[in-house]
Amino acid sequence: ARQRTGRIKSIGQDLTQWNERGKKTVHQISALESRGKSVAEHIAALDDAPEKFDARRQKLLSMLSQAEKERNEASDQLAKAEAAAGEAASQLREAEAKLAESRELQAGLSARIDGATQRQNDVFNRICEELDCKPAEILERSGLEEDQIPARPVIDSKLSQLRDQRERLGGVNLRAEEEAGEVQKELDNLVNERDDLVSAIQKLRHGISSLNREGRQRLVEAFERVNNNFAELFTTLFNGGQAELQLIESDDPLEAGLEILANPPGKRPQVLSLLSGGEQALTAMSLIFAVFLTNPSPICVLDEVDAPLDDYNVERFCNLLDAMLERTDTRFLIITHHALTMARVHRLFGVTMAERGVSQLVSVDLEAATALREAG
Repeated sequence: ARQRTGRIKSIGQDLTQWNERGKKTVHQISALESRGKSVAEHIAALDDAPEKFDARRQKLLSMLSQAEKERNEASDQLAKAEAAAGEAASQLREAEAKLAESRELQAGLSARIDGATQRQNDVFNRICEELDCKPAEILERSGLEEDQIPARPVIDSKLSQLRDQRERLGGVNLRAEEEAGEVQKELDNLVNERDDLVSAIQKLRHGISSLNREGRQRLVEAFERVNNNFAELFTTLFNGGQAELQLIESDDPLEAGLEILANPPGKRPQVLSLLSGGEQALTAMSLIFAVFLTNPSPICVLDEVDAPLDDYNVERFCNLLDAMLERTDTRFLIITHHALTMARVHRLFGVTMAERGVSQLVSVDLEAATALREAG
C-alpha cells in the first residue's frame, strides 16, 4: 500500500510536470508562429525593394537628363547672347559710321553755304564798288542775254533744296561722340564679362574633369589594395576559402556601389547578409584590417568583436591581431569579456566595484606578470 501511495504521488508529480511542459510548448508554438508571421511580413516588405530602387534610379536618370537639357539650353542662350552682342556691336559701328558721314556732310554743306554767302557778299560789294550799280543792273550793263544765264527759279529752287537739306539735318548733337564712347565702354565691359564667364566655365569644367579623373584613379588603386588585403586576411581567418569586393550598379567607380562576396571553405560564394553571425563577424574583421593595412591608423578600438565567435575562431582572431602588430604600428584597444582574448593581450584594464556605487580601475601588465612568474 505504501509503495502504491508513493507511486500514485510520483505519477501525480510527473503529470504536473507534463502539464507544465505542455503549457510551455503551447507558448513556444505561439511565439514561433508570431515570429514566422513577422519574418513573412519582412520578406514581403523586401519584395518591393528592387522595384523601389529601380524607380529611384529611373528618377535620378530623369533628373540627370533634365539637368543636361537645362545645360544645353543655357549654352544655347549663351550663344544667342553672344550673337546679340555681336549684332549690337555691328549696329554700333554702323551708327558711328553714319554719324561721321552726317557730320562730314553737314560740315561740307555749312562750309559751302558760308562760302557762297561770303562770295555773294563779296560779289555784291565788288559790284557796288567797281560798277557803282545794283546787281540787277548788271545784266543791262553786261549786254548779256537772259538765256545765257540760269533762270532765277532754278537758282531759287536749288537754294531752297539746299536749305531744306540743311534743315533736315537737324541740330548738331555735341554729346554724340561722348555718348558713343560711353556705349562703346559699356559694350567692352559686357564683352569682357562674357569672356571672363566663358573662361570661368571652361576652368570649372576642366577642374571637375580633373578631380573626377584623379578621384577615379585613387579610388581604383585604393580599392585594389584593400581587395587584395581583404582576400588575404579572409583566407587567413577562415583557414581557406575566398572573398572579394565588387563595384556594382555603375561602370563609374565614383558612382558604383560596393558588394562583399564571401566563399568560406565548403560553401558556395554568397553575399555577406547570407552568412552566419560568426562568419559575418570574421568577414567584417577581414575588411576592417584590410583597410588598416592599406592606410594604417595609430589606434584601433574594437568593441566586443569576438562576442559571436567560438573559442576556435577567437584563437584565429588573436593570431590575426598578432600578425597585424607585426605588420603595422597600430595599437589595438579591445573591449572584451572573452577569457581567451584577455589571455593574449599585453595589458588588462578592468573596472570593478569593491563598494556599492564606487568603481575602481584595475590594471594588470600580463607580460610583466609572466616574467615575474618565470623568474620565481
